[in-house]
Amino acid sequence: MHPEAIWAGFTGLAGLAFSQSSKEPDLQMRGFRFPPLRYGEMTPEQKTMTDHILAGERGTMHGPYNVLLRSPEMGDLAQSYGAYLRFHSSVPKKLNEFAILMTARFWNSQFVWHIHRRFAAEAGLGASVIDAVALGQQPSSMGPDEAVVYRFCDELLNTRQVSDSTFKSAKELLKERGVVDLIGVMAYYQLASMLLNVDQYPLPEGSTAELGPLLASR
Repeated sequence: MHPEAIWAGFTGLAGLAFSQSSKEPDLQMRGFRFPPLRYGEMTPEQKTMTDHILAGERGTMHGPYNVLLRSPEMGDLAQSYGAYLRFHSSVPKKLNEFAILMTARFWNSQFVWHIHRRFAAEAGLGASVIDAVALGQQPSSMGPDEAVVYRFCDELLNTRQVSDSTFKSAKELLKERGVVDLIGVMAYYQLASMLLNVDQYPLPEGSTAELGPLLASR
């Protein structure tokens, strides 16, 4: 082969390798008070957190992760904690999503509600239950398991306590591990809601806020 052809092939391969190595993932992150970060401008710790999220079951950086990247060591721990509670909790998915929706309603977290309303419906939570929670009302018709979770979440969110009878019912339904996982998922989505509310995180383009102001609060 002619030396010039060899050299041209080498430089072409080198250019391709450079192009591939310099390509960064399009994270499609959003933010308001915290401007969206690009992968190429991140610190090694921020890239580690991002890589863990993208390799996990979420596969997306939408949500509170742009904010959490500002404290990436904390953020990486938080996203791992949240991934367990969303995807591997001992609480059945329908009930887990019910607790997430109640937490989103409590914090008026538009993005958490926007995302998890669909997940809750897909998991089997009825439209009438979801609509009542959106209005800040107790659903008029719930299954026995849903009623237990509603009462537990409602008491804990609004009174900061849980009565003996409510605890007993939750323990009978979910066992001790499930009660702890239920508290954990509420705690995680309170964190997510606070982060998103402080950021004034925008909804996806074309979406509108679904939660209106509550008429009265305790």
